[in-house]
Amino acid sequence: MSFSFRDASSHTLVPYGWDDVWEAEFQPYAARGLVPGRVVRVDRNMCDVVTAQGTVRADTALVMPPDPMQIVCTGDWGALDPEGTDPRLVRELLPRRTRIVRSTSSKRSEGQVLAANVDHIVVCLSLAAELDLGRLERFLSLAWQSGAQPVVVLTKADLVPDTSFLLADAQAAAPGAEVLVVSAAEGEGVDVLAALLGGSSAVLLGQSGAGKSTLANALLGADVQQVRATRDADGKGRHTTTTRDLLPLPGGGVLIDTPGLRGVGLWDAESGLTQVFAEIEELARDCRFHDCSHQSEPGCAVLAAIEDGSLPERRLDSYRKLLRENAWIASRTDQRLRAELRREWKQRSAAGREMYERKRGGGHRHGRAY
Repeated sequence: MSFSFRDASSHTLVPYGWDDVWEAEFQPYAARGLVPGRVVRVDRNMCDVVTAQGTVRADTALVMPPDPMQIVCTGDWGALDPEGTDPRLVRELLPRRTRIVRSTSSKRSEGQVLAANVDHIVVCLSLAAELDLGRLERFLSLAWQSGAQPVVVLTKADLVPDTSFLLADAQAAAPGAEVLVVSAAEGEGVDVLAALLGGSSAVLLGQSGAGKSTLANALLGADVQQVRATRDADGKGRHTTTTRDLLPLPGGGVLIDTPGLRGVGLWDAESGLTQVFAEIEELARDCRFHDCSHQSEPGCAVLAAIEDGSLPERRLDSYRKLLRENAWIASRTDQRLRAELRREWKQRSAAGREMYERKRGGGHRHGRAY
């Protein structure tokens, strides 16, 4: 059974992001009798997938390769066995349009895909605690790198008498991104954000206590996500959301709520950093030396901007820090890949030597004498 986007514009999958481009990409899978579906939740080797027949439980074992970057995640579009198949399997994943990747704490220096195929990444920062601009720049680097459009939301605005200065600081740290002040408790700014996200696929990112679940409930128009109070001492929250859930928005489109992220390591985020620190990249073009490190070189336009006050020193410090981290992760990844290639080469060499000895009659290697 194949599905036609053109013949069924009110189809179950359209509100979840299905369009004529996905339809065209799916034709080879449809020819094999498979059906399309979007992953709304993942639990180890199982996932919930919304299909034309509704939400089904499917096994992802066939598409769980050793590479963690290819593991099924919330937001993926997949090709599933048709209705009536038992067990029902996700046979293939459609190529991702966007993906949000962070580095894991693994010693293998691997990337982890947090969500896929989203149009907007909503970075949530709570105004109940001191605004951490460095963390904002870190989240934005991941967001821009993904290929999606970031949106910054300063939550819990009802707890701050005057948000104008905080808004200006966030805007300065987020060039090219919309920055909104929102109070989900009082409804302030929720309608503006809902209009911005309407009809698209969006994901909420932020620390625990950033108000993501409260914001999700406000956007969904119902208490779908569990909410717990933050600690008064530091404004930090407890992990109320434990899985990445894709939920349909009332006005069309979908929203992915994610667990709070304690650590957000960069992963191959060079172009994301270029976007976040666009003014530094622009200044660097006027440096005397093309490889200027902006440390103490003569004719450095970046340091000149620090001196005249047009560039905050905090921005340059954050830029340097994130560049170093990204370079370190890249080097670790290269080392891991080289080690894996060496290990594979040694295994092939050993197999080749064994085959050579056998051809020469070297059975003594197995304890036999000739």
